[in-house]
Amino acid sequence: MDLLAILDEAVAALKAPLGEDDIIQGWTDDLRREVQEEISISRSVLRRHGSGLVRYLRSRLDEWMEGEEIRPGRLQHLVSDVQRRCVDAHSPV
Repeated sequence: MDLLAILDEAVAALKAPLGEDDIIQGWTDDLRREVQEEISISRSVLRRHGSGLVRYLRSRLDEWMEGEEIRPGRLQHLVSDVQRRCVDAHSPV
């Protein structure tokens, strides 16, 4: 799956209302919206300007979730996957 497809999936998942498990894991509506917005901006940059700009995306979603004390779960895994794939996309092969 390419990076844009992963970002699309993450944005769609984060637009949906939080489930009970998400709330137990530490997610709030405000945090969900902020993370969704951050990923959406990255997605727009890549769509408009191409994948060559992925190296300039400096999202620190992992640190953000850690600072908010988000526990492992569906959204945490999804957002961590987005972070990892963005880092992998601009790392030399």
